[in-house]
Amino acid sequence: MNAGIQDIIRSFTDFVEVVNQLVWGIPLILMILGTGVYLTYRMGFLQVTRSRSIIKIVYSGFIQRRGEGDISPFQALTTALAATVGTGNIAGVATAISLGGAGAMFWMWFSAFFGMITKYCEIVLAVHYRKQKKEGVAGGPMYFIQEGLKNRPLAWAFALFGSMAAFGIGNMVQANSVADAVGETMGIPPLVTGLILAVLAALVILGGIRRIGAITEKLVPFMAVLYILGALAILVFHRTLIPGALASIFSLAFTGEAATGGFVGVGVREAVRFGVARGIFTNEAGLGSASIAHASARSEHPVQQGVWGIVEVFVDTLLICTFTALVILVTGALDSGLEGAALTAEAFNRGLPGSGGLIVSVGLVFFSFTTLLAWSFYGEKCFEFLFGTGASIRYRQLWIPFIVIGAVGGLRGIWTLADTLNGLMALPNLIGLVGLSGLVVRLTRDFFRD
Repeated sequence: MNAGIQDIIRSFTDFVEVVNQLVWGIPLILMILGTGVYLTYRMGFLQVTRSRSIIKIVYSGFIQRRGEGDISPFQALTTALAATVGTGNIAGVATAISLGGAGAMFWMWFSAFFGMITKYCEIVLAVHYRKQKKEGVAGGPMYFIQEGLKNRPLAWAFALFGSMAAFGIGNMVQANSVADAVGETMGIPPLVTGLILAVLAALVILGGIRRIGAITEKLVPFMAVLYILGALAILVFHRTLIPGALASIFSLAFTGEAATGGFVGVGVREAVRFGVARGIFTNEAGLGSASIAHASARSEHPVQQGVWGIVEVFVDTLLICTFTALVILVTGALDSGLEGAALTAEAFNRGLPGSGGLIVSVGLVFFSFTTLLAWSFYGEKCFEFLFGTGASIRYRQLWIPFIVIGAVGGLRGIWTLADTLNGLMALPNLIGLVGLSGLVVRLTRDFFRD
């Protein structure tokens, strides 16, 4: 009987992995990137032409108290960053470089540049079409697809995919990352870690978006600064190697040869593929998830909150991911043969013996924990859209035990299924973005009218 169940689970996992590879193939990646290019053109390269205005808006947003919403613009940013800054920045960058060569980082930058406007448009539409409910503000792709495109089935599809995908990318994967990191550094059993993590998450999640925002606005900046300072220290010690590392990123993006030994012959195709794919994975531009948090922000105009999406992608990919890549390259850790978070930890250990690995481990724990908090809110809002406001509490209660399941490494087939659903979220979101791009153009012109 046990053997039969194991065979079923193995067959299920194999099937889901095949479907996952189909969903997250080149067509979807090109769709996400192509949408970003199209929207950037329609917005007149807003991230460049309106950079001064963006800086002013962000500065004023730190003290924003007016406008409809439940949290401040900065809390919305940190909640969204809590979901994006995590394993993608630590493990995702390392995976892109180890499999696609140093040139993959260039393509991460490339996708992030256009992803800024994709996320900007997602947030503008989410704020424009958000709903004020008794329990608080609700918004996101499911609302602007239903209200803007008048396509309820497509809106339901996004909400269904989002509510289910959250259990994988935002729950079990994060819990397992924390359990692995704590187990390696402190020797704590995964089950104990999972139970502690579930209790801590429950204390925050059951308080709703206001408590989540209050926690993320403290934890996310603290951990981001600690991680960046550690990376900066390593780069200062290896400053003479930085020009060569940057040169390799740019040159190898088009030659496909690795900057250091071990990957000579890696083609340009792999550099582009892994760079763009990991870039999308880490900043989530095109998936629509972050707009759910930004829709809860206090803002007087949709564009006023939309520009925070540009900042979000900049911090996530162009700042934190870049530091990770440079540390890996200047320390020579790429020759180690390691991949993922282990490669990043090795690079930090080489750069800061004794403390570097600890920075990565602690960063992974806190980044994963805040990701878990943010995605609980995303999934909850999708579930609420499907089944009404009364379903929110049930979703939170269901969310908690899955943390323990993820920590002990169970149901890995479900992880892959959730990743597949995460990719499927992009399809209705991209349709909504392209279909409503004219509205975003009008709102943008209205806001920046000279």
